[in-house]
Amino acid sequence: GRAGPCGAVAMERWAGRVALVTGASVGIGAAVARALVQHGMKVVGCARSVDKIEKLAAECQSAGYPGTLIPYKCDLSNEEEILSMFSAIKTLHQGVDVCINNAGLARPEPLLSGRTEGWRTMIDVNVMAVSICTREAYQSMKERNIDDGHIININSMNGHSVVPQSVVHFYSATKYAVTALTEGLRQELREAKTHIRATCISPGLVETGFAFKLHDNDPERAAATYESIRCLKAEDMANAVIYVLSAPPHVQIGDIQMRPTEQIS
Repeated sequence: GRAGPCGAVAMERWAGRVALVTGASVGIGAAVARALVQHGMKVVGCARSVDKIEKLAAECQSAGYPGTLIPYKCDLSNEEEILSMFSAIKTLHQGVDVCINNAGLARPEPLLSGRTEGWRTMIDVNVMAVSICTREAYQSMKERNIDDGHIININSMNGHSVVPQSVVHFYSATKYAVTALTEGLRQELREAKTHIRATCISPGLVETGFAFKLHDNDPERAAATYESIRCLKAEDMANAVIYVLSAPPHVQIGDIQMRPTEQIS
């Protein structure tokens, strides 16, 4: 849904401008991409497989939304692919004005017995890709003298507290990194005397396919994760992104922490 009247008016300055949304094929990324297209933005949505993004782009078009969704195939664990995506965006759409680092994943690899490759995948996507995309988005804004851009990191409540579940301990460490990276970014942007803003949004349990990827050999456990309480929806996250982008220039929203009303930890 659309944000309230003040959100709609404040979003007008973003009409026709370019947003990159990583992990746009499913869940939070897809909902955020759709909301930005509804508000008239040119959205480059990337993921490793783009068929779902293509379907979403067609839906947006037939719904008559004012913006456009541009699917882009990119493996975020590969820096060369990220760099070539940014150079394609530069060639076709001048550059990135809003960067939404949404792609993230958890592998069930505890600290005492986890596999190194699972840890490395989480570091590559949850930490390295976020940092590379942030750097490239900033450079894109800087070279075009864009002074009102926005970088939004989709974090997690796991980036603020460590829950007693061994399968998410390493994931939690990567999200603590996102908390530190967002704060460090804010300090560097201030030092650079720019008005580009940085925000992180930290949800608790959101009903997406996330738990099914985490517990990929135990779908019942994944389903139970979402059935235990009334979860946040991906649309709730999209509304939070719109709220962040709608804030007037003198307001920087540092960190939104959202959890379902029924979630305890």
